[in-house]
Amino acid sequence: MKRTRLATPLIAVALMSGATFFAHAQTNQAPTTESRSWNTPPPGTEQAQSAYRDGVEAAQLDMTAKRKIDAKASHLYVHPPVKGAARDEYRSNFTAGYEAAVKHSTGA
Repeated sequence: MKRTRLATPLIAVALMSGATFFAHAQTNQAPTTESRSWNTPPPGTEQAQSAYRDGVEAAQLDMTAKRKIDAKASHLYVHPPVKGAARDEYRSNFTAGYEAAVKHSTGA
């Protein structure tokens, strides 16, 4: 009888404290890149995000129009809407967005 009086509260405390540990572990998970949508630009400058979105849109238009699937053949890649040193950054982000859209559409 004395064991039951002692064991019952200990079991209850053990069960309740375990639940808080599990709940705490679930809320503190680090965000992953998989939680980000494929067409969401990666963190960066507004110009880099715009270039990524332009790449996604260009790829979708090329696929819809059944044009050659090549980021470097796109008008915005050849003639980026930025000047000077920002051209290389624009082109790399444009290509990343373009390739993400192609990969998503082909399921690769």
